[in-house]
Amino acid sequence: MVRVGIIAVFLLSANSYQKVWAQVLRDGQDSVSITINKSKVKDPKTATILSAIVPGSGQVYNGKAWKVPLLYSGFAANIYFIDFNGRRYTIFREALQQFDKGIPNSFPNLNRDGLVRNVNFWRRNRDLNYFLFIGIYALNIIDAHVDAHLSAFDVSDDLTFRFEPSFETLSAGGNIFGLSMKIYF
Repeated sequence: MVRVGIIAVFLLSANSYQKVWAQVLRDGQDSVSITINKSKVKDPKTATILSAIVPGSGQVYNGKAWKVPLLYSGFAANIYFIDFNGRRYTIFREALQQFDKGIPNSFPNLNRDGLVRNVNFWRRNRDLNYFLFIGIYALNIIDAHVDAHLSAFDVSDDLTFRFEPSFETLSAGGNIFGLSMKIYF
């Protein structure tokens, strides 16, 4: 079955060397004109620098101020979890130090291994939240930069995708039925 498929691919690709024009070539002026509104074009460098200095200012510069509350709520949630994990880490670290000194601690049901596992767990979670904080900050800068690049991108109603049924006759005989996606602009 695999051999038949390979042979079919080679036979069908042999026909693909014919010149086929999908468009009619005309001499003269192009009928499509592109106008760029300079007031909508944003400078990516400015957006990146603004966003790096004050997180969210690049989004405001790009006219996407609705992203700023999302950004700062991400920062706030991350700071909360850094604090929460840091407090839990401190509690278990002190309990481990008390256990090593022979002083009764807040967790009498945990042995030394249990305390060490908890210390490592909460420290790892706190440290991962620091990395997440850096990731949110970097995402803020990247979003401002990309958004400034795409500020003049045309997203008007003239750009459409349309799915249409497709019917093609093969030169070797047979027909192909399918679905084609056409882009109109």
